[in-house]
Amino acid sequence: MPSPIDEACGHLRRYPTVALVLQGGGALGGYQCGVYERLHEAGIAPNWIAGISIGAINAAIIAGNAPEDRVPQLRGFWDHVSEPAGPLALPALGVRTLLAALPEQESLLSWARNLSALGALAQGQRGFFQARPLSPFLFTDGSDAATSFYDTSALRETLLRFVDFDRINRDRGMRLTVGATNVMRGNFRYFDSALEPIRVEHVLASGALPPAFPAVEIDGEPYWDGGLVSNTPLEYILACHPHEDTLAFQVDLWSARGARPRSIMDVLERIKDIRYSSRTRHGTQMVEMAQTLRTSLRELIDLLPDRRLPPHLDEALAPWLDDRVFNIIHLIYQATPHEQESKDYAFGTIPLREHWESGRRDMDLTLQRPGYFALPDRSVGVATHDVHRDTGVPGDQA
Repeated sequence: MPSPIDEACGHLRRYPTVALVLQGGGALGGYQCGVYERLHEAGIAPNWIAGISIGAINAAIIAGNAPEDRVPQLRGFWDHVSEPAGPLALPALGVRTLLAALPEQESLLSWARNLSALGALAQGQRGFFQARPLSPFLFTDGSDAATSFYDTSALRETLLRFVDFDRINRDRGMRLTVGATNVMRGNFRYFDSALEPIRVEHVLASGALPPAFPAVEIDGEPYWDGGLVSNTPLEYILACHPHEDTLAFQVDLWSARGARPRSIMDVLERIKDIRYSSRTRHGTQMVEMAQTLRTSLRELIDLLPDRRLPPHLDEALAPWLDDRVFNIIHLIYQATPHEQESKDYAFGTIPLREHWESGRRDMDLTLQRPGYFALPDRSVGVATHDVHRDTGVPGDQA
């Protein structure tokens, strides 16, 4: 009798497109790495990876390496940037050593996270961003120094170290999509390796969150973080033509549901959760509505004489008349009680370990439910799954 994982993998052969969709969320991105590592161990290889902000960075590392190198390169990147920049690196090592010698307690973990967040704010993270020596309020010349608090030039070198962009642009078996926001037009734009070459600037732009980070110029236009407009590229994947039967692993870093705030810090955390999770729910709802429209149109056409539309309607409705199905499996990070508003910039090795293991655990729970991976009924058109919702484990509902 096949194992649940073997049964789940067996369903994958029915999907031409297996997508991995990665949200933005800064230091929480380690959760996505844990999800991918467990997928990789199960032999599940997405052929389309799309990301925003930190999700774009993780997506580029996966797409820009050979399959056997992807997890080690993810680990190498995150181990590198999880250390603070400057002279705080040695104290951080001392804190980790101290905590390792003490019983694990929520108050100590909270203290460690706060130290990581303060270090990131004060100096930055190694190989990622560094605090500028002078305040941007001293300048009005439109330069990076005048429009951002941190210098991200180190991230360019780090990405070039961990990502082979030539591989991204020549590998037709792996598609990479990243999203960014045009600063002057306010429009959101996706950069897609199936349509144009992807460069390091595209990934940098997707993660250029203002006012912390400066805009990144692409072909003469400045771009900011894609999360300003949409923190998840799910809608783009499911709207692309021609449609194909698609299994999408939607890996979210912000939970739409949470407890009522008890302090101002709780309020600030919930604001972030709600703001950055809302597009996921909207995207899923729009897909469900579109699929309902498709199935309803097909039923209506079946009632027409000869089951045919007038030529002008046939052309207009053609994009809505395919019978492709979408299966969306949500994996949504659940914040621990000792995390606070700073959870997306607490880049320490202790938070990284927790996030990574949480991603592995949620993906493993999902793999134990092979029914999630089955092709949806074509009369319905779409299915959504969330292991936290379906098992009663405290968590989200997308």
